[in-house]
Amino acid sequence: MALTPEGGTADAGWHRVHPASPFVRGWVALAALLFFFGRDTFERLLQGGPLFDERFAGRAPWLLLGGGTLLVLAVAGFILSWYFTRYQVADGYVRVNSGFLFKQQRQARLDRVQAIDVVQPLLARIFGLAELRFEVADAGASAVHLAYLRADEARRLRATILAGASGATTPAGPAAPAGPGGGTQAPPRPGQPEPAAVEAPERTVLTVPPSRLLGSVLLSEQSVAIMAGGIGSVLLSAVTENRSFTVFLIPAAIGLIASYWSTFNRGYNFTAAVSPDGLRLRYGLLDTQAQTVPPGRIQALKVSQPPLWRVFGWYRMQVNVAGYGLAGSPGEGSARTTLLPVGSFADVLALLALVLPEPGTPDPVRVFTAGITGMAPRPADPDAGGPQGTDDGFVTTPRRARLLAPLGWRRNGYTATDTALLLRSGRWWRSLVVVPHQRTQSMALEQGPLARRFRVADLVLHTTAGPVSPRLIHAGLDEARELLDAQAARARAARRRQKSEHWMEPPATTVPKSGPPQDDLQKGPHHG
Repeated sequence: MALTPEGGTADAGWHRVHPASPFVRGWVALAALLFFFGRDTFERLLQGGPLFDERFAGRAPWLLLGGGTLLVLAVAGFILSWYFTRYQVADGYVRVNSGFLFKQQRQARLDRVQAIDVVQPLLARIFGLAELRFEVADAGASAVHLAYLRADEARRLRATILAGASGATTPAGPAAPAGPGGGTQAPPRPGQPEPAAVEAPERTVLTVPPSRLLGSVLLSEQSVAIMAGGIGSVLLSAVTENRSFTVFLIPAAIGLIASYWSTFNRGYNFTAAVSPDGLRLRYGLLDTQAQTVPPGRIQALKVSQPPLWRVFGWYRMQVNVAGYGLAGSPGEGSARTTLLPVGSFADVLALLALVLPEPGTPDPVRVFTAGITGMAPRPADPDAGGPQGTDDGFVTTPRRARLLAPLGWRRNGYTATDTALLLRSGRWWRSLVVVPHQRTQSMALEQGPLARRFRVADLVLHTTAGPVSPRLIHAGLDEARELLDAQAARARAARRRQKSEHWMEPPATTVPKSGPPQDDLQKGPHHG
């Protein structure tokens, strides 16, 4: 039996989490017990009456015995939960065994790790603990949770796993963690995981000021909806002389305040930094979270701009990462898939350069600027490109379909670089979706009765679950069919160049010969 960095014991490479972990997770149960048995006494204390009445005197021994028994059982359950929870990092897997009566083992392949998060709820921060969350490509939810480890140990373990998963080694090399007496720990025995490496250095790219975050919350889509609802309620109350319509504003205002607080709490002190193992994101006011998102694991990316943000030049960036879209609560999932809660155009370009280091075009600033803010010239212009307008390579909706999208037909469009497909849409709610070619999983053409009448179609690209839904809106039917075949060929070629699961390894230099698009993509039927 060897002593682990957490102060527990290990057998054949298995380690225990921190002894305080079950109490950090189960403090709500202890608080519920204290509330149930002490509620009446607390109310009498507030009212200035005696702590115990005459009826309580006869029941006091039994209540104390019952409460004490439940408390002992809860503490015993916590101790057993800690004792039977062990984890191991070896043989290319991270494994977690848990359960006393009903045993469970969860494991994740290290070469399939999509991202690793270090999460610190408020109580865990008080104890100096942190939770590690592993997201893998083939798990419908978070594959493995390690809760809780010492915060420094969690960061070192994350650095070790990311270094192995990326195919790179940390610059400082492996460093043995300190033992309980402050000295260096002895090398591990065979079968045990290697000592955790020192966390790789990082360079801060951007930070979001609290004032900008607060302004973005107040000018968000929820504010527009509540404002419209409030104006409608006031008008209805004035016309019908019935004030009951304004009553509906009370729950709406409460929900809006809760939404404001949740968004501000999650996005507070948002910081993005770049390191050898990926893009590091830190955020949170009460509960802090540190994500490490490898650029090579991003399935799709979206840059969006609500109408009210256009005055200040603000943008939001969201991503699809395997495992993120299905894990956790809706609010938590939204925070984890947000690459930038609010930022300037320069911030957007800086992050795009990190997550798409090879844009596949000699002038990426011009192309991405056209995708985010541009719009095709009017067909009356001499260089409008014929019946279908173009803007810096973007092919837009044909003029014959302008009745289907009278405001956005010159905005909706697509272009392809050597490494990614860019889809833009929206005149008032602008958005640009970027899908790396190798992340294209399947495609389909969709065409309704009106679209058939105007000979246009929508091209849908399927990726992992998340906030980004790549869709090309109202493309010309011939152009959509051509793009379907061309994108299938580009995706096949990109996957051949990038065979390794290690995102830090360079792709193969050989480029496959062009040929018919016999791809393993699930190309959807041409409806219509």
